[in-house]
Amino acid sequence: MAARKKATKKATKKKATKRKATKKKATKKKAAKKARKKATKKKAAKKKATRKKAAKKATKKKAARRKR
Repeated sequence: MAARKKATKKATKKKATKRKATKKKATKKKAAKKARKKATKKKAAKKKATRKKAAKKATKKKAARRKR
């Protein structure tokens, strides 16, 4: 009887650790997703900035051409 009790205790402990591990994995995955989202947002902002700069340059060039 005692052996069976020990076995069940061990099994429940194992299950608990497994649950903890999956929880940890989930949080890690969530963090990775957040980081990815942040990175894409940053990239988009950078792209937008470069586009804006290019547009400004183009308008300047156009104005210069008009003056000539």
